[in-house]
Amino acid sequence: MARTLDTVFSALADPTRRTILSMLLEDDMAVTDVAEPFEMSLAAISKHLGVLTTAGLITQEKHGRVKWCKLDPDAMRDASIWMQGFGQFEAVNLDAFEAFLETQFSDDV
Repeated sequence: MARTLDTVFSALADPTRRTILSMLLEDDMAVTDVAEPFEMSLAAISKHLGVLTTAGLITQEKHGRVKWCKLDPDAMRDASIWMQGFGQFEAVNLDAFEAFLETQFSDDV
């Protein structure tokens, strides 16, 4: 479980990836649609999507020529359970967890 948590939290550490996850909460999206609101290359977005896929937070499937991204709703279960153990976090409250990490590791960032 620790290795999975490390991978998930590493993926969640980046604000672009958190934004992508928020976007995918609404619906599945084509990679090009995911990339649209960001001022970065499609290759950079693809790298972010790769990190999220490796962490198991999303899946990517190719339909014809279009690659689709889908949020895995159960992917953050272990992370959520771990955070609830501290009593100060709601399930998958990423903003509160980010604030906590910033106070704990402000010298590392």
